[in-house]
Amino acid sequence: MLSPSAGEKCGLGFTHLCEINRKSGYFVVKRKTARKRKRAKLADMKQQLRLRMHAPVRESGEWLRSVLGGYFRYHGVPGNFRTLASFRGAVSWLWLRTLRRRSQQHRMPWRRYYELERRFLPRVPTYHPFPEQRFAALHPR
Repeated sequence: MLSPSAGEKCGLGFTHLCEINRKSGYFVVKRKTARKRKRAKLADMKQQLRLRMHAPVRESGEWLRSVLGGYFRYHGVPGNFRTLASFRGAVSWLWLRTLRRRSQQHRMPWRRYYELERRFLPRVPTYHPFPEQRFAALHPR
C-alpha cells in the first residue's frame, strides 16, 4: 500500500500537508480542514438559515453559536486558524444575507449587524494543543 502524498486527505475531515517550521527548521505535519467537508457544511448551513429565515433573530443566533462552536471544537487544531476564520466569515456573510432578505426592504444596517455578530458568533480559537505538548502532559520525563 502506498503512503499518502503531500496534500492528500487522510481521513477525519482533515487534509495533511508537509511543511517546514520557520523557527526551528524541522519538518511538521500541518492539518487543515478538508475543502470538501467545509463546502458541504457551508451548503448545509445556507439551507438551514433559509429555513430559519423568519425565526426570531435571537433564536437563529443561538443556533449559529452552537453549530459554530461545535465546528470550531472539532477542527480547532494548531495551524488551521485561517481556514476556520474563512469559515466564520462565510457563515457571517450567509447570515447577513438571510437577515436582509427577511422583508421587502433592506433593513439591516451594518452597525446593528456587527452588534449581532459580536453577540452570537464565537471567535476562532485553537482548542487542541500541539502534539508535543499533549505527549509531554501524558508522559512527563
